[in-house]
Amino acid sequence: MVTAAAAPGRADASGTSRYAQRDMSSENLPQSPEQQLRKPRVAVVFGGRSSEHGISVVTAGAVLNAIDRTKYDVLPIGITTDGRWALTADEPERMAITDRKMPEVAQLAESTEGAVVLSVDPGSREVVYSEPGSVPKALGEVDVVFPVLHGPYGEDGTLQGLLELSGVPYVGAGVLASAVGQDKEYMKRVFTSFGLPVGPYLVVRPREWDNDPSGARKRIVDFAGEHGWPLFIKPARAGSSIGITKVDDLSGLDEAIEEARRHDPKFLVESLLRGREIECGVLEFEDGPRASVPAEIPPVTSHDFYDFEAKYIDSASGIVPAPLTEEQTAEVQRLAVETFEATSCEGLVRADFFLTEDGTFVINEINTLPGFTPISMYPRMWQESGVSYQELVDRLIQAALSRPTGLR
Repeated sequence: MVTAAAAPGRADASGTSRYAQRDMSSENLPQSPEQQLRKPRVAVVFGGRSSEHGISVVTAGAVLNAIDRTKYDVLPIGITTDGRWALTADEPERMAITDRKMPEVAQLAESTEGAVVLSVDPGSREVVYSEPGSVPKALGEVDVVFPVLHGPYGEDGTLQGLLELSGVPYVGAGVLASAVGQDKEYMKRVFTSFGLPVGPYLVVRPREWDNDPSGARKRIVDFAGEHGWPLFIKPARAGSSIGITKVDDLSGLDEAIEEARRHDPKFLVESLLRGREIECGVLEFEDGPRASVPAEIPPVTSHDFYDFEAKYIDSASGIVPAPLTEEQTAEVQRLAVETFEATSCEGLVRADFFLTEDGTFVINEINTLPGFTPISMYPRMWQESGVSYQELVDRLIQAALSRPTGLR
């Protein structure tokens, strides 16, 4: 069994969580036809231990708003920043950015005294809630998990591995694709092996920095000598532009490295690619992955680059569809689908590109669980492509329900 501290949902007059409907002693009773015909239950899992905790909560609010309650039952499960699993109130309006502050799971949970338990027996999808001194309560089976966790401990294959062990279907990429999509070094290595274009980069691993920081700095300076300043210093396994610093010269290098390593002991150094930032969504349909209309991220005058605050706090907006020629649109859509296939993705991906000054596309990165807030580019691109937000959420759930766990 996998356990984590959790908060109960709102209690009824007897003090029992509204999610805790029966004792485990009733588990072997035969099901009625009504129970057998119940709606699929979707567990929306959000929050998490990464530095992208807040934006995950915002994303969960949007997804909870969009799920068709006539088709699905919903069980919101939040994970606090210290890793405790919590049953939270199904109140999306409390999951919004307020006064430039990100929401947290701890604010949505009413208690942290209990535990959510998910069996790793693939023959059971039962979720159980227990509190000290109380009989465990069965919350019913979960038919599919919709993870909206961003960054490490959620988007990187760790949660996906747990769900594979448990035999519970889930939205999005599997273990390998999630891990590759989270680690920018290995993402680029995979793209290169498939002949896909990536820009110049340098990787500094923890052991190298710890044992020989002077040597690592020299490699970075030599890289700048070859490709020029400015450089971008970024955590290898973070997203939402968190921890990224644009460095114009040697004087800002150490501070930028420290900021990146605050989020990940492994970091990347990338050269500036001059051109336009183009994004494209990929969604898995019955006949295979398809690409959305692309979008363009215009230069953000109030920020050095399209960083976290520009994306989520100041709501910098992209241009959808991107003003590209038909040939350019077709090329970026082709490349987006190829990134999806090269990394063995499932469900969805947002692929980010640079359209360089010489007219070629270079892949920056992919996101296997892209931002899903109301202002995020992925749903906006699909909206422009004829797939509404509600339809997008429903299609992802249906795809997950139809896909088996295990080797596939």
